[in-house]
Amino acid sequence: MELARIEKLVPGGQGIGTLHDGRKAFVWGVLPGELVEFEVTREKRTYCEGVVENIVEASPKRIAPKDQCYLSTSPWQVFDYAFELEQKTRLVEECFGQQHIEISSPLMKTDGQDFCYRNKMEYSLFWDNEIGQITLAFHARASHRKVPIAASSIERPEILANAINLVADLNSAREEARAYQALLARCNQSGEVSATLFEKGKPHPKMDLLQDILLGYNYSYSPNGFFQINLPLYEMVLREIKACVKTDSVLDLYAGVGTIGLSVARDKNLTLVEVDKSAYSELEKNARGTDAKTILAKSEDVLDHITSDTTVILDPPRAGCDISLITKLNELKTPMIIYLSCNPITQARDIAMLQENYKIEKIQPYNFFPRTPHIENLVVLVAK
Repeated sequence: MELARIEKLVPGGQGIGTLHDGRKAFVWGVLPGELVEFEVTREKRTYCEGVVENIVEASPKRIAPKDQCYLSTSPWQVFDYAFELEQKTRLVEECFGQQHIEISSPLMKTDGQDFCYRNKMEYSLFWDNEIGQITLAFHARASHRKVPIAASSIERPEILANAINLVADLNSAREEARAYQALLARCNQSGEVSATLFEKGKPHPKMDLLQDILLGYNYSYSPNGFFQINLPLYEMVLREIKACVKTDSVLDLYAGVGTIGLSVARDKNLTLVEVDKSAYSELEKNARGTDAKTILAKSEDVLDHITSDTTVILDPPRAGCDISLITKLNELKTPMIIYLSCNPITQARDIAMLQENYKIEKIQPYNFFPRTPHIENLVVLVAK
C-alpha cells in the first residue's frame, strides 16, 4: 500500500500524485487534493499505477458512488457532476495547450442524463461458489480478476434486464461460466435489445440488426459494430454539425455506417468513405434512396476526393488522422474541416499540424460518457 496526495486529474482519468521517493503515481478513483492510500497495480522505475483503497482526506467534491462496481465501469461516479464537467473542460484545454494551441473551451454540453445512458454493454461471466451459479461480472480496474455484480447503473435498464435473463437461462441449463468469453447486449432508443453470448473457441454469432432514428432518418447497424453509445447527445452534436455545413460538396471520412454525413448533408453532393467491410455494408444500406456516393477504402487512400470547395468531416478512431490526410488538407485549404473526436489528445495533435492554414472557428466538448473520463470533442476549422 502506498500513500499520495493527489495533485490533479490527467487525460487518462487517473489522479496524479508524488510518492515519498519522488516517483509519480497514477491512481484510479481519486479527486484532486485528496490524501489517499492505494494498491499498486503496476510498478515502473519512474512511476507507478494503482487503485484507491482508502481515502485519508476526502475532497468536498467527492460523492458516494451509485454502484459497487463503479471502478470497473465508470470510475468518476465519485465526482460531483458539475465538478466532472469542469474537469473535462479543463482537460480539453490542457490537451490543446500541450500543442501550444490556446483555447477557451465552453463548458461541456450535457443533457443531464448521467446514468442509464449507455446503449451497449459487454459483461463477463463469473461462477459464484457461494451460491453455486453463474453471475454477471466486470473485470476489476487494472486487473484480470472478475468482480461479480448485483447491480449496474451506467447502461440502459433494458440491457441489464436482458443480460440477467440470459444468465438465468444458462443456470437453468446448468452451463459453466468458463465456456463463455462474454455476454454482449445492445438496445436502440425504443428499448429493443439484441444480445448474444460469445463462446470460447467459437466464431462470434451473427446478431440481429438494430434500427434507430437520428434527426428523422432511419439507420440500421450491427450491435457488435461501431455505433454511438449515447444517442441523445449524438443527436445534439449532429444538429451542431448540420448548422455549420455551408458548401454543396461534403466528404465524410471514417464514415462508419454513415450517421454523420447522411444526417447533416444527404441533400448535398455527399461522398462517404469507410474501410471496415461490415460497417460499409450497413453504410450502403443506409445510403439507399439518396444520391450519396459510398467508397470502401481507407480515408487516406481517397485523397483525390478532397477538393478546394469541399467541407471535410473527420471522425477518426482514437489514434487520429493519418499524416498523409493532414498533408493533403494543408495543401488544398478546403473551406471547412469539421473534426469530431473521442480523443482530444490526438485531435489536438492533428489540429496543431493544420493551424498554419486553418483557424478554429468553434470548439465544443460533449459529455457523451458521463461518470467516466472519456470526452467527445467537436472542432470546426475554417481556412485562413
